[in-house]
Amino acid sequence: MQTDKLRTALVDDHPIVIEGLKTLLQNETNLEVTSTFFKGEDFLSYIKVNQVDLVLLDVTLPDINGMDLCQMIKRESLSIIVLILSNHTERSIIMQTIQNGASGYLLKNSSLDELRHCISEAVKGNICFSKEVTEIISRPSKNQLQDRPQLTRREKQILSLLAQGKTSHIIAEELFLSPLTVDTHRRNLIQKFSAKNVAELIMEANQLGLL
Repeated sequence: MQTDKLRTALVDDHPIVIEGLKTLLQNETNLEVTSTFFKGEDFLSYIKVNQVDLVLLDVTLPDINGMDLCQMIKRESLSIIVLILSNHTERSIIMQTIQNGASGYLLKNSSLDELRHCISEAVKGNICFSKEVTEIISRPSKNQLQDRPQLTRREKQILSLLAQGKTSHIIAEELFLSPLTVDTHRRNLIQKFSAKNVAELIMEANQLGLL
């Protein structure tokens, strides 16, 4: 590398967030924002031919969700450090991004100091969370069971089809999705219900009146 600065990409579907982050980071001595993207696919194409050291990535994008994109980025280049910067506060989403290779998760209301700290930890190879995220993931799972998990429309569809005994492949064909996407949704559902497997997931969903 010609410079010690981390070549940093910003991936977020809100132009105002991108501009805000660029302004926030412009005086940082250890990184330089070299590219910005509103869509995940555009970023994946970019990293095939350009070097990126660090990406600040949102979970909600118009084409690919940040959890899946994280996995795709790591498949393309293990050396890229992925930090999630999102408004999503669901424990299952936070844990899934880490499972998919993210080095940290911060909420968008985090301070610049928290972001600096997480970047510094990630460069050392550690996983780092903002203070609020640390509190979310350290809450006992039992507390989550008190409330009905918030499900997306797609998760409700998949939960219903799983309850009918359908496999990921059959569900994928019916909903015109890839089996990998269905498996991701299934894993997220299992996490949201703090279940060990699909059978337990369906039992929990039944008890909560979601089926």
